[in-house]
Amino acid sequence: MNATPTGPRPRRLALAAFGALVAVGLTAGPAAAHSEVKASDPSALAENVTLSFTSEAESDSAGIAELRVVLPKGIAPASVTLKEAPKEWKFTATPDGYTVGGTALATGTDAAYSITVRQLPDEKSLAFKTIETYGDGKVSRWIEVPTGGQKVENPAPVLDLKPAAPGAKPIAPSPSPTPTSAPSAAPSVQPPPASASAATATTAEEDGSGGGGTATAIGVAAVVVVLAAAAVWWLRRGRGRN
Repeated sequence: MNATPTGPRPRRLALAAFGALVAVGLTAGPAAAHSEVKASDPSALAENVTLSFTSEAESDSAGIAELRVVLPKGIAPASVTLKEAPKEWKFTATPDGYTVGGTALATGTDAAYSITVRQLPDEKSLAFKTIETYGDGKVSRWIEVPTGGQKVENPAPVLDLKPAAPGAKPIAPSPSPTPTSAPSAAPSVQPPPASASAATATTAEEDGSGGGGTATAIGVAAVVVVLAAAAVWWLRRGRGRN
């Protein structure tokens, strides 16, 4: 009597192992970012750096028409200029970044463009949150920033920076713009404060320069009184003789 095998055959073991590997591959998470960025000099505080972006086309019915980017902290929209973009695409600064777009690209064509940044900030990494808009209105948002080594479904393009070169310093901000209209040459005339007028009047009374009219009136009154008294005395004297 033949014994019945108690364990799985080698072929079944191999198939089971292959299936496990496929399952792990399917559940391992998303692959590389669908929007990427590279730099001509990926160093902190580097100046006049060219950043090249590539956004992969994912729609089967329309092409990419516009990319909206939110700049990371430390890069102002005014310090960014367009270097290269698809034909007829335009660059427009926004309060928190910029947009670049125009006529929709052919379906399945990746959107590639580059910008020049005056200076990169002193950071370890920079995330450029990107929103893709297609010609048919479809929107893809690559705005999630991975933290703690965790993977995300819609990762933003992230640029890792090397430490700043020795002696590198932040560029001083540009001076404030000069006013377009010149100030008036004639100074404004204002009345003197009341306290100053009171002080002037007090000084005049103390040195006598402000009381001449009062002294004259008193002197005239005294003379009139004296003359009146003399006249009365003269009349009384004349009556006494008669």
